[in-house]
Amino acid sequence: MRKKLLIATVTILAALGVATAAFGSVSELGTTLDDQTAACPDACQAIGQVSGFQVQQGTRLKPYRLRSYGKVVAFTVKLGKPNTSQIQFFNKLFGGPPQIMLTVLRPWVAPKGQKKQPDKYVLAGQSPVFNLQDYFGSEPTFALPRPLSIKPYDVVGMTVPTWAPAFAVNLGDDMQWRSSRDPKNCDDIRQDAAQDIHGSSRTYNCVYKTARLLYTVTYIRDPKPTTTTTTPPKK
Repeated sequence: MRKKLLIATVTILAALGVATAAFGSVSELGTTLDDQTAACPDACQAIGQVSGFQVQQGTRLKPYRLRSYGKVVAFTVKLGKPNTSQIQFFNKLFGGPPQIMLTVLRPWVAPKGQKKQPDKYVLAGQSPVFNLQDYFGSEPTFALPRPLSIKPYDVVGMTVPTWAPAFAVNLGDDMQWRSSRDPKNCDDIRQDAAQDIHGSSRTYNCVYKTARLLYTVTYIRDPKPTTTTTTPPKK
C-alpha cells in the first residue's frame, strides 16, 4: 500500500509540474489539516448526504473562495478510522459506502426585480465521485481526471453523496462551515441535501460552528500575460 501511495504521489507531483509549466503557479485552498483530527473512531461523527464548505478557519474568512481564474487539479481529505460497527451504521444510515466529490459553486445572480441571495450558489462544475473505504485513517490526495475551471468568487465545496469521516468537531467558535441542508431543518441529518445536479441552485443558509470539513483543494492560477499584442494599423 505504501508503495502504491508513493507512486500515486509521484505521479500527481509530475502532473502538477507539467501543468504549472503550461499554466501558472500552484496554490492551495484551505489551510493545513495537521492541527485537526477526524472524529473517528472516538466520538465518531461523519458528514452525510450533503454539500458544504468552510467559511472560517481561525482568522481566515472564506478560505475556499477563489480570487483568480484557473483550474482545480486535485484535492486532499483527512479521514478518520471508523471501526466495523461504525462503518455498518453509516452505510445503513446514508445508503452506501463512503464517497466524496468536489463541486464548484458559483454565486447565483438574481434576475432583474428579484431579491439578491448572497448565500445561494449554482453548481458550475463537479468532479467524479471518489470512493473512500480504502483510505480510512490516512490523508489521501486525489488527482482529477479532468481539471475543473474556476472563476473569481467561485467557491470549491465538498459534496458527500453517502457519507465521509472527514470531519473534525469540538473546535473553537472560529471554525465555521455552511451546508446545503434545508435552512428550516439544519440539524436534520436524514435529509438528502447533496447538491449534485449540474446547473442546479441551492442556498447555503445552515451555518455550523466549532467544526471543520477536512479537505484542501489544489489549483493552478491562469498565468498573467507579460506582453501586449498590438493590431497593426489598417492601410
